[in-house]
Amino acid sequence: MVHTFEMHGLKLALDVESGALHLLDSAAFWAVEQLASGEEPPVVEAGLSLKFGTEIGKQVLREIAELQEKGLLFSSPRAMELSYDGVVKALCLHLAHDCNLRCRYCFAGTGHYGGKRGLMSFDVAKKAVDFLLAASRSRKHCEIDFFGGEPLLNFQVLKDTVAYSRQQGEALGKLLKFTVTSNALLIPDEVREYLNAEEISIVLSLDGRQEVHDRMRKTLPGGGSWQQVLQNCKTLVSGRGGENYYLRGTYTRHNLDFTNDIQVMIEQGFDRISLEPAVLSPKVDESFRNEDLPLLYAEYEKLAALLWEHEVMGKKVHFFHFELDLDQGPCAKKRAMGCGAGAAYLAVTPEGKLYPCHQFVGEEAFCAGDVFSGVDRKVLERFAAVDNADKEACRSCFARFFCGGGCHAAAWSINRDLSMPYALGCELHKKRVECGLYLQARRMLFRSGSNSVDI
Repeated sequence: MVHTFEMHGLKLALDVESGALHLLDSAAFWAVEQLASGEEPPVVEAGLSLKFGTEIGKQVLREIAELQEKGLLFSSPRAMELSYDGVVKALCLHLAHDCNLRCRYCFAGTGHYGGKRGLMSFDVAKKAVDFLLAASRSRKHCEIDFFGGEPLLNFQVLKDTVAYSRQQGEALGKLLKFTVTSNALLIPDEVREYLNAEEISIVLSLDGRQEVHDRMRKTLPGGGSWQQVLQNCKTLVSGRGGENYYLRGTYTRHNLDFTNDIQVMIEQGFDRISLEPAVLSPKVDESFRNEDLPLLYAEYEKLAALLWEHEVMGKKVHFFHFELDLDQGPCAKKRAMGCGAGAAYLAVTPEGKLYPCHQFVGEEAFCAGDVFSGVDRKVLERFAAVDNADKEACRSCFARFFCGGGCHAAAWSINRDLSMPYALGCELHKKRVECGLYLQARRMLFRSGSNSVDI
């Protein structure tokens, strides 16, 4: 399968199975498009001769054939064994089912996930760590994400859990990586200094422009949170030399011009940014509509152009959804199986219950046991079996090796069916993949010092 597209003057072709990306001239682009649509080579050659001349037509088809022989264009489907080995690699610890913000688009019901507000005890946290160290088997590297609600409301347990994890992990020859996701509303000096000294990764929530952020991310009294959050983000990030963080925003139908929000984040000094589309009930005003797609496609292309301008000036901005690695990225199996929710990744509630991921918490049908008695494999089998090879919508999708079949939680939230991806989310992700490929192509040209194309 080959996917062709144009963006900002570049004509590109992605060979889906091999992952090879090709920069094409007009003749080659036309020929590859025709062949990808199922046209026979003699017919394509005749069309090339009429459009571009006989010699160019022969040369283009000869070069396409050479790439095909090398397995870089129109390559055969790769054979992959997608079974799950039962190893748990990461836990999302819900240190707090409570929050000090009341965000309008919050999937967690403002922090309590439809249940009682509360904090995880250290006893539960220790059991969760013990569970991970055992369930990770011989795997050396494990991860723990501290989540909520707002996990920093339970800061002492966070510190105790990190210390316990490192002690127990060291005894077993394991290395643990920690991440905290915070709304950044309250980060006292003690907390900031600890997170930076311990080199704990951070994901901080900021939605861009003040009016956009304050519209959705309200304090308990109902006021805006932008000023305080922005200052805390700046202080925390500067204290770690601008490394090991991501600024994560959410956009809704109210800011389809979200490139302006990215620009504000950049102007405020941040260069590691993620901006996610909210997945909401179609009934709410903030949810996206299919008629929004052309505007969203254009906005992502606008963002790609903006990021390239910064990169050329030596000020690269890492935008999470555009960060594709065609050479050293995840293996094909990992990319086909997605995020690992319900398989290699599990979430733990303050009571110690296990769920396939943080977004399934509160859906009792998806409770997969607890850290005291172990995993209910019957629940998790539903996830271990669902990768992009099992989803009809994914089989003909050029981006299937860049998303693993989409977000299980979004599929369930919108369609109540794990095997049916959230269609609008798929369309947005395909455009993000194209933008990421475009930036890769720009880098290829920049490194070569040329604007030429390969065929």
